[in-house]
Amino acid sequence: MSQAMMNMWISFFALALMFVSAGTAIFSREKLRGWVQKTVLFFSFMCLLVSGIIVFLIVVGGPTATL
Repeated sequence: MSQAMMNMWISFFALALMFVSAGTAIFSREKLRGWVQKTVLFFSFMCLLVSGIIVFLIVVGGPTATL
């Protein structure tokens, strides 16, 4: 698998993490209370943080060589 294709799949994974983050944050705010809410919100924040780092690394990596 080429580097460009690998970067594409990694960025799709980061996008999926962003959707998971948004979904869990909305679910937590609407349906949960107490320590469970805080735990799910922490999970949501960690997903967003990891996806942001992944996207940053992909973008800073620049374009990949084509074969």
